[in-house]
Formats: sequence, structure tokens, C-alpha cells
Amino acid sequence: MIIRIFRVRIYEQLREEFEGKFATVSVKAVEAASGLQSVSIYRPTEWSPDDYAMVSIWNSEDDVRYFAGEDWNKAFIPPGMDKYIAKCWIDHFQSW
Repeated sequence: MIIRIFRVRIYEQLREEFEGKFATVSVKAVEAASGLQSVSIYRPTEWSPDDYAMVSIWNSEDDVRYFAGEDWNKAFIPPGMDKYIAKCWIDHFQSW
């Protein structure tokens, strides 16, 4: 099992538009992938008001690679979502 954590810092002035599309466009892109067990999205706290997260759980490394490509340690950004991103990070963890 692979845990994939995507963190994104958005442009503050695009918050309202981003939130609607993050919950639909981004989640749907991940949900359509084979090998996905679950996906959850998270809003910021007061300490990081422009940072959001998506946590997805995958059956295997191969499933993540099929979804995100050979260079799967980079973020997969659905078309049109890049305009909201000031910075993003991706991390992966294996269960033990």
C-alpha cells in the first residue's frame, strides 16, 4: 500500500474558485484511477491559510505510476488547475 500526500499552496485571491474545483476536478481525476483505495481532501488551518492537502491511498506503487506517470514523485495536476498553484509538494509512504 502506498500513501500519497499532495500539498498545495494557492494564490489567496483565487481561494473560492480553487476550493470548488479542488473538490470536484482534482478529486474526480484521482477517483477515476485504477488501484485507488481512497482519497480525502483537507482545508487549511489558521497557521497555513493558503495550504491545502489531498491524501490518497493506493494498492501498489505500480498503481501510482500508472496514474501519475513514470516520474510519479512529482505532482499530477489536472488540466486548468495549475493557475491556482503558488507551490506544491508530493510525498509518498509505504505501510508496514
